[in-house]
Amino acid sequence: MAKVIAIANQKGGVGKTTTTINLGAYLAKSKQKVLVVDLDPQGNTSTGLGVAKESLQRDLYDVLIDSVHPNDVTLVTPYHGMKLLPAAAGLAGAEIELVSRPQREFQLKQALADLDYDYVLIDCPPSLGLLTVNGLVAADSVLIPVQAEFYALEGLGQLMSTIKRVKQALNPELDLLGVVLTMHNGSTSLSAQVHEEVKKHFNDKVFDTIIPRNVRLAEAPSYGMPIMQYDKWSKGAKGYKQLAKEVQARAK
Repeated sequence: MAKVIAIANQKGGVGKTTTTINLGAYLAKSKQKVLVVDLDPQGNTSTGLGVAKESLQRDLYDVLIDSVHPNDVTLVTPYHGMKLLPAAAGLAGAEIELVSRPQREFQLKQALADLDYDYVLIDCPPSLGLLTVNGLVAADSVLIPVQAEFYALEGLGQLMSTIKRVKQALNPELDLLGVVLTMHNGSTSLSAQVHEEVKKHFNDKVFDTIIPRNVRLAEAPSYGMPIMQYDKWSKGAKGYKQLAKEVQARAK
């Protein structure tokens, strides 16, 4: 049975999409069957995996709104068989169209129900709207990337409150898999302070792996590649390789 992980943080620019792409690629490299679901209308995960969104015939919108089977929309990436359920701008319309539907929070869960994967990674939008709620309802656990900067913990209380409400009302199985510190600058005391603050709030839920601020990691999406393909010797690649091992150990 697939381990379904929602990668969520309503704060933008924290490395959520980078984490989804690179975690998925390293899990696939370790012989896991991986599906990445791009639940963000910006479609950055799709672009970051080399998909030209304007050329898509169908995407996640068609799955959620028109009940198209995910297998008819899923693309195979060149990265160890990892698959992608892509998104384009039209997905923003799904948020509005779902409002009037019965069981509106369960549309993604129902769509993913009979798929055969080891891991499904859901890249949630940077908001706490209906699409993100669909991601949380479909998931077994949540992975939260937190940027090692001054406002890192701002808004996390709201996210944790949403996770708690989803767990109570819609998905009692939902757990926090962990918090991963991203864009960490080892040469500044601020990054160290943020790390301590995050550990104080989340204790053993903080992953040992810290993702460094890394130019090669930032460049890779513009080439439509995960970091393992773009520069496998970079610090960013080593970080995500290690994170994939930790996720596998925790998600058993």
